[in-house]
Amino acid sequence: MMQTASRVHAKNLIEWAKHHPEALVLSADLTSSTEIDLFRNAFPDRFLSMGIAEQNMLSFAGGLAREGFIPLVHTFAVFIYRRAFDQIAMSVAYPNLPVKMFGFLPGITTPGGATHQAIEDIAVMRALPNMSVLETGDATDVKTVLDVAASIPGPVYIRMLRGEIPKIFSDDNPLVFGKARIISQGTDIALLSSGICTEEALRVTEALRLRGVSISHLHITTLKPFNDPLVREAIEKARYGVITMENHTIIGGLGSAVAGMIAELGMGKKLTRIAIPDTFAHGASLPYLKKEYGLDAVTLVHKIETLLHTSFNITEEELAEIRLSEISNTVNAEAL
Repeated sequence: MMQTASRVHAKNLIEWAKHHPEALVLSADLTSSTEIDLFRNAFPDRFLSMGIAEQNMLSFAGGLAREGFIPLVHTFAVFIYRRAFDQIAMSVAYPNLPVKMFGFLPGITTPGGATHQAIEDIAVMRALPNMSVLETGDATDVKTVLDVAASIPGPVYIRMLRGEIPKIFSDDNPLVFGKARIISQGTDIALLSSGICTEEALRVTEALRLRGVSISHLHITTLKPFNDPLVREAIEKARYGVITMENHTIIGGLGSAVAGMIAELGMGKKLTRIAIPDTFAHGASLPYLKKEYGLDAVTLVHKIETLLHTSFNITEEELAEIRLSEISNTVNAEAL
């Protein structure tokens, strides 16, 4: 059964910061909620509490970056790109400064409703020149994203997970900038999932593997730039089509990036996008919201059945009973 890890970022940040004295952590009055309370206690002179003033915080971060620091901005995702977009654009992205923005509660991972659910953040941040966009999907992603973000010269926006997080990928299979992880290889369908949707997708690919469906499943962590040869190869091999699955509005996220790639390269593949519809979500539990907005395994099964013009008679109970294990970097289709 798949393991979980608790407060991964909180613990990892302290160890990482020991080797990066130029890193400063900025909080917008959400210190414990973004797992930087342990950092505050360990490095009080490197912790800056900016209050509920995100616009000032992003401008301030830009100033710190100009002086040689690496500012690590922490708050809920919606309070980064919605409240401080102009400051990000002019004080961070335009001068191409190494400000790293950690946005928590992406998509429907919070019951807070429309005021707290970052459902269009990828679309907004991908549109900014010089901005790189990453998304974490498991504990290994969260643990390794600090090194990746710090290695990128300019600004980085990161969709972060917190609390109890599943550990999908083993320690020898870390997040790599610009490169998807190949979970399985196949020729019938290319399935590209990101964030919390990868765990849901894994249950489906396992059930379909037992029914003889050949699926190339890739976990996407880099949403900008979006030019990974592994993604192109998976799309080219897909006989029946491509499916994207993401915790974001259907406009401007992973599905849109894949659509652009397919069109620009003239690959002529049918694309099915699973995402939050063009609507604001409401507040509820994560399992309920996944089902309500079609980000669950059952929806993925139905989309694949439509694509293949068949029925697999896979029940919700069967999907729930599938036990998943960690994926190493040497996995192949037979190892799932």
